[in-house]
Amino acid sequence: MKEFFKESLRDLREEVRSSFELMRAKGPTKFKFWLIALVVGILAGIAAVGFRMGIELLQSTLYRTDDINHLHTHLGGLSWLWVLLIPTLGGLAVGLLLQRFTPDGRVRSVADVIEGAALNNGRVEIKEGLASALASLITLSSGGSTGREGPVVHLAGVIATRTSDWIKTDGITGRNLLGCAVAAAVSASFNAPIAGALFALEVVLRHFAIHAFAPIVVASVAGTVVSRIAFGDVSEFVLSSRTVLQFYVELPAFFILGLVSGLVAVILMRSIFWADRLGNRIEAAIKFPPWARPMISGFLLGGIALVFPHIIGVGYETTARALSGDMLLYEAIVFTILKVIAVAITMAGRMGGGVFSPALMVGGMSGLAFGLVVTSILPSVSGEASLYALAGMGAVAAAVLGAPISTTLIIFELTGDWHTGLAVMVAVSMSTALSSRMVAQSFFLTLLSRRNLQLAAGPQAYLLGMYGVGAIMRPLDHEHAAPFDQLEELVAEGTFVQTGQTLRDAMPIFDRTGAAFIPVVKSAFGEDAPVILGAIFQVDALRTFNRALAATAAEEHS
Repeated sequence: MKEFFKESLRDLREEVRSSFELMRAKGPTKFKFWLIALVVGILAGIAAVGFRMGIELLQSTLYRTDDINHLHTHLGGLSWLWVLLIPTLGGLAVGLLLQRFTPDGRVRSVADVIEGAALNNGRVEIKEGLASALASLITLSSGGSTGREGPVVHLAGVIATRTSDWIKTDGITGRNLLGCAVAAAVSASFNAPIAGALFALEVVLRHFAIHAFAPIVVASVAGTVVSRIAFGDVSEFVLSSRTVLQFYVELPAFFILGLVSGLVAVILMRSIFWADRLGNRIEAAIKFPPWARPMISGFLLGGIALVFPHIIGVGYETTARALSGDMLLYEAIVFTILKVIAVAITMAGRMGGGVFSPALMVGGMSGLAFGLVVTSILPSVSGEASLYALAGMGAVAAAVLGAPISTTLIIFELTGDWHTGLAVMVAVSMSTALSSRMVAQSFFLTLLSRRNLQLAAGPQAYLLGMYGVGAIMRPLDHEHAAPFDQLEELVAEGTFVQTGQTLRDAMPIFDRTGAAFIPVVKSAFGEDAPVILGAIFQVDALRTFNRALAATAAEEHS
């Protein structure tokens, strides 16, 4: 026994020594990166807090109120002309701003940050991102019916991009810094440090690698500290004190609520996409300038707000009413429908903003409506209807974001209620399971798939589009070039790829023809034959693809 303890002590000393040597070898580098992550977290937190304060200042100035938390109530006493004019002029300002600073008139948001993490070494567009943040600030201040998390996340991405460019990071480090900035921004926006860190991992990086976890947590905590210094350590919403789950007997109702919430989330997402397609067709048919599109949407929002002012802005006042149960059944149903319409108009009008806060509001109101029905049918075995509002809020938001883990935690941290977790988790799991079968996993990934960026299928799908055939081909003067006469025959048959295409275009041709190589051509003008530049060999394409998959797997599991 004595020898056993001596051997154990010797092993422990050796482990401590090895750990110390490892820390000496790699610790300073990691420490420096964590320090950079801390700075990025503070800057992203300041940006998120500044964005929120900017909205509050501009909104209170435009609508002439000192309490924007009760903006919807205040609008009832405002002149109808003012209610109509403010979002219209706000839309005009957004349209002119986007026309000047973006090539496509599109506001950048979370989807672009996900794209930057997957395809651009953790970088996002800087000029377009700053213009999008300003456009979203104007939209949310003047009456646009969206949320502030989308522009804040992209603004944080701009900070990470500038930092990565400054210190010349590689892809892995750039992605980690992007995750740090996003975590800090989300944490500062919602006073939710745990959810902020998991949001960056689950939604943006889409993996939970150990090497990314520590710096992201550091940045998330930094963003939360900045937020609490500015606004205090308070929950965004205050729940009824009676949100108690009647265990076991009531759980089946939350399974059903999860399915209903999944359908509501799909309706919300598809309404946005349908409205965007409709807007494109109307714009093409009438041929009005692109800068007028946000203005027209603002006018429509102002018209709705004349009768239903709750659709204006982020909508936290109405969401708080739903969570407190202070809403009639018909109000909850009508307000849910109108909010979906308002969000679709805002998004289709290219006005900017995020989709998370609207999802919270829609989920809270639809959950309350469901709860009012259930509790009236079985009052003896039911808790409060407001508990269904809380679960519905999390279920719809989780389905829209495709992020059940971080959304569940955001709900807990937003409300400060950890005692009803079982109900929320059940609803969230069912809603995400259903909605992920009806859209490409989330609103953001579906948005990217509409741009022909298939990130939802995983790296095996999107990595093919990252490698151009021109960079992989063997030119005609290569030592092991393909025979020129065979290349000519393949071109005559119509079997070739062009220099601007990628492995995504080449691999199906290899599968279909079984060819060992494919000509790479440069298209000629007129009736001239394409110019043969070389050939891409299947073995080279597979080798490149395999290395990319191996590098991605190594990053995600390190």
